[in-house]
Amino acid sequence: MQMAYAIRCAFYQLLLAALMLVAMLQLLYLSLLSGLHGQEEQEQYFEFFPPSPRSVDQVKSQLRTALASGGVLDASGDYRVYRGLLKTTMDPNDVILATHASVDNLLHLSGLLERWEGPLSVSVFAATKEEAQLATVLAYALSSHCPDMRARVAMHLVCPSRYEASVPDPREPGEFALLRSCQEVFDKLARVAQPGINYALGTNVSYPNNLLRNLAREGANYALVIDVDMVPSEGLWRGLREMLDQSNQWGGTALVVPAFEIRRARRMPMSKTELLQLYQVGEVRPFYYGLCTPCQAPTNYSRWVNLPEESLLRPAYVVPWQDPWEPFYVAGGKVPSFDERFRQYGFNRISQACELHVAGFDFEVLNEGFLVHKGFKEALKFHPQKEAENQHNKILYRQFKQELKAKYPNSPRRC
Repeated sequence: MQMAYAIRCAFYQLLLAALMLVAMLQLLYLSLLSGLHGQEEQEQYFEFFPPSPRSVDQVKSQLRTALASGGVLDASGDYRVYRGLLKTTMDPNDVILATHASVDNLLHLSGLLERWEGPLSVSVFAATKEEAQLATVLAYALSSHCPDMRARVAMHLVCPSRYEASVPDPREPGEFALLRSCQEVFDKLARVAQPGINYALGTNVSYPNNLLRNLAREGANYALVIDVDMVPSEGLWRGLREMLDQSNQWGGTALVVPAFEIRRARRMPMSKTELLQLYQVGEVRPFYYGLCTPCQAPTNYSRWVNLPEESLLRPAYVVPWQDPWEPFYVAGGKVPSFDERFRQYGFNRISQACELHVAGFDFEVLNEGFLVHKGFKEALKFHPQKEAENQHNKILYRQFKQELKAKYPNSPRRC
């Protein structure tokens, strides 16, 4: 009897051990399968977005080096330029999102990082010595606590030539030295910033928007130059990369990304379907609709909203350029620079689009991608100094168009 009981116990122990072995083998198999699947997904992701090998210390060293150089003066001698406070490694065929901002408007960077999966370049303007110091401390804090900033963002600084930015002491301002995460940095910036219109800085210094745009897109092959308070549609970077990688026929073409503005910026539309739902109820409208309708009208919004839904990003129709169209676009090759004589407000983007047209570029509107500006643009009211600058730019634009005739004597196109 005892012998039979012992045999049964041994059998059950052996069976239990076998079951445990099978369970362990299954867990090992699932773990390996999960790892292979994860590795496959990671390889697909890093095919487009390779990880940055730079450490926090390397990024901080670059920041110190850029500031220690003392910067260089721009062509006018009015501004001091510090290139590469932060740097990013770019594939020559990549599409960079280039933007510019005053220090207070850097708050918008977090939203751009969420929507744009590729490299991003921002030129920051500091109108005062205090703002220059805040900008360097912010660059230091962001590079310390935000992996995305280290991996994907290039940052440049511009300030009036009479000021020099200095290497930030991490203890000054003291509040930033206590921060421990990327979200805390942006939360702190939200508490100290006074965001507004870039060119309405309340100082006697003109906002050098075209200098900042050129600086942000410097060295890029393909670039989408936008205002910092705009948000791209979800997947726009990836769609552009796939389209550009499949063909080299886009030289001499400006791929226009339709721009809209939203009444309330609580929830920015991600897809064209979401955008059109808001468009139909008046929560979204064409960009500059209430400020300068002709500046965007050639995009032909009525045609765009009625295009059939498609999964792949592609050019949908050609639009001939006409004054005063100032589209947002992606273009590669010998793209004319923005004329840095234009500052503050008025004719700064129109002039560059005009030259793009005279230089022989064609404009093709994309079918699915779009940009959304946070808030409706309304009629502007300038104080006398700003109004004088706007009138100055208007006169300069007439002169600029005459200069293009000499610059492109064989071009049949004119503005």
